[in-house]
Amino acid sequence: MKEEIEAFGKYLVYEKNESPHTVRNYHIDLQQFASFLAGIQIKSLNEINHLVLRQFLADLNQKNYQKSSIGRKVAALKSFFKFLQKKKYLVNNPAKVLHAPKQDKKLPKFLEVDEMRQLLQAPGDRGFKGLRDRSILETLYSTGMRVAELTGLNLEDVDFLSGLVRIRGKGAKERVVPIGEKALAVLYQYLDERARIGRETKALFLNYHGQRITDRSINRLIDFYIRKTSVTKKISAHVLRHTFATHLLNAGCDLRSIQEMLGHNSLETTQKYTHVTMERLKKVYEKSHPRA
Repeated sequence: MKEEIEAFGKYLVYEKNESPHTVRNYHIDLQQFASFLAGIQIKSLNEINHLVLRQFLADLNQKNYQKSSIGRKVAALKSFFKFLQKKKYLVNNPAKVLHAPKQDKKLPKFLEVDEMRQLLQAPGDRGFKGLRDRSILETLYSTGMRVAELTGLNLEDVDFLSGLVRIRGKGAKERVVPIGEKALAVLYQYLDERARIGRETKALFLNYHGQRITDRSINRLIDFYIRKTSVTKKISAHVLRHTFATHLLNAGCDLRSIQEMLGHNSLETTQKYTHVTMERLKKVYEKSHPRA
């Protein structure tokens, strides 16, 4: 099967234009499958049927592979056998019946209200860096926007009079969302400091060189300020988006409104936050109800 795996690798690179990461991972997965076949004395592609494939997946499961790893191997096998059929190595595709294991749902991480307050206060409110960093944190928490959306903001995107901000989201889709008074107040102070840099640029958030700030810098500053608080959670900038949604939901905001503000195409994506609030309700119930 070595020849077919090599041909498949070239197909992924030159015809499918897959990333080197995907090509490398699929190659590792198929090499593992080839070793499994050798172990059960299967030497020909024509000997492989859906039972052999399921036996391979059962073997992975027995070895306690994570569901995400097994899911990737299923994707590699399905793609590989589809290629074999397309290129006439095989008449039938035994991998058609394969399904990736259902992934465990991970609940979004978020900060409690007091933890979020500590983080917002950590940069202070003086100087270019303090005001810029606090503005960034306030804006992320106030709007729930993604980091890439924040770094893409321009000066004209924030309407101080109406309290709205225009966001360019995924797939070049634009949305307009409210931004809170506290975020606007800090932004107003930051803009005074920003003007002193004297660079002609339309970007809202700048680094010390007067250039648009990067996603990496945002995550780095959040990591820096979280360590200045008593919060022990390891968080990224995306956690502020989860925090925004969770706090709104806990305060009674409806899912449709949260969906619009987050820029989700599907309500199903937004519904993951209901799992967070239900987990909290269950804990409160178990702690409080005499019959729990």
